[in-house]
Amino acid sequence: MPRKATAGDDGWRALTDAVKEMGQYPTRAEAETVTRIVLSALGGQVIGEERVALAQSLPPQAACVVASQIPATRRLTAAEFVDSVAARIEGATPATARWDVSSVLSVLPPLIGEDLTTRILAELPPGYALLFGRADLAPHH
Repeated sequence: MPRKATAGDDGWRALTDAVKEMGQYPTRAEAETVTRIVLSALGGQVIGEERVALAQSLPPQAACVVASQIPATRRLTAAEFVDSVAARIEGATPATARWDVSSVLSVLPPLIGEDLTTRILAELPPGYALLFGRADLAPHH
């Protein structure tokens, strides 16, 4: 029987370890910071049922980061999303922010499931699929 998540939250540690490995960050602290910033930005972009499902699929600490964001009134393009993350990370450039975003978002599909990933991508403007580590094959609206 799986044990209940505790304040230490092994799920959060597993998530940030995956981000640390994917992004090749030197420290867990750096991976945790990037994970918080990217999930916070994502939390403002994903709305409705997908936002609820995303929060329910994440470890509790990550779910709080997503759920605490006020939904955006206008969805950012993928490039604007990366720029918004760059603005939150000291010394970031668009290239390093894209790396950070991809390092976090590309570890989400195995965690949240392909169905939810597909639903989230269907709600976001074109271009996000690449950030989630998927080919962007969906027809553009």
